[in-house]
Amino acid sequence: MTDTLTPVKKRSALTKGQLPKWAPYLVLGIALVLGAAVLALIGFNALGWGIVSAVFFAVGLVGWSAAVEGSRRAKDKLATCLVVGAFLIALLPLFSVIWTVLVNGLPGLTDPGFLSTSMNGVTGAYDNKSVEQGAPVVGGIFHALIGTVLITVLATVISVPVGLLTAVYLVEYGDDRPLARAITFFVDVMTGIPSIVAGLFAAAFFFAIVGPGTKTGAVAAVALSVLMIPVVVRSSEEMLKIVPNELREAAYALGVRKWRTILKVVIPTAISGIASGITLAIARVIGETAPILVTAGFATSINYNVFSGWMASLPTFIYTQILNPTSPSNPDPSSQRAWGAALVLIILVMLLNLGARLIARMFAPKTGR
Repeated sequence: MTDTLTPVKKRSALTKGQLPKWAPYLVLGIALVLGAAVLALIGFNALGWGIVSAVFFAVGLVGWSAAVEGSRRAKDKLATCLVVGAFLIALLPLFSVIWTVLVNGLPGLTDPGFLSTSMNGVTGAYDNKSVEQGAPVVGGIFHALIGTVLITVLATVISVPVGLLTAVYLVEYGDDRPLARAITFFVDVMTGIPSIVAGLFAAAFFFAIVGPGTKTGAVAAVALSVLMIPVVVRSSEEMLKIVPNELREAAYALGVRKWRTILKVVIPTAISGIASGITLAIARVIGETAPILVTAGFATSINYNVFSGWMASLPTFIYTQILNPTSPSNPDPSSQRAWGAALVLIILVMLLNLGARLIARMFAPKTGR
């Protein structure tokens, strides 16, 4: 007796209710080809190619998923495409800025003496000679680099103790008292003030105390500290709040006084976040231009004394080189110096952010046994 076997249809990989792993790559390849074809008809450019290809990719992948996997997974892939697209759009300005500054700033950064000389004695004749005869561009940013470092360090020395102690009072002693509420209100107000207002405040304050026309690095440091203090207060306050109350209670149970508990238990526990917040506050003010122009002026020579004389900084150096070129008839050397200084400033900010990450990791509480 022979059994008649009913043939069983073999289901292909595309009909099993799930797209194969290579499906997104296939759709991406087809989308890139279609995007290039469409852009070839209307005028090709890289940005338009990316946008059109992204639309084709999203439509193709979601449509394929809806046909094979159903509407639920298709909606999930649509949401994924939107999230990834938003992420890439957010990255575009960052990559654009970095690429533009690198392309325009590297020639200035490679000039001989760019990092070790100042603009003292550099006139338009040197720039004209550089353009007409191909001579190296003279003049550098050493004076502005020194000014940036000294002003920022002094602003940090002013801001960190004030901001940290204010945060300690708000978290440990405030208890929703009127003074604590008033401090919180004023910190919120200071967080949103324009930087030029901080510069005008510092200038007016020193004009009233020392005399009209007082412009020094110390005045600029005070202006920057007005911008730094609310950032330090907010970041330190949040870090102190997340310290578990059990640690405080354990110290109190052992008879440790409150000030010593704060100094030996609370702050060391939160020091990682506090140090990271302070470093980010420094990175936030190091690129300010308006308050420095108002309070420190601009100098072409090296000044190591923050309490006397005008002082340059990298942001004001960039501003003056673009606005008032050393040689108005040949502004290219000034533009090259400005782009080089901008690249140095971005490198400093990146190093500060990397330093914040490193400090946060170094001082993070150890969780292992």
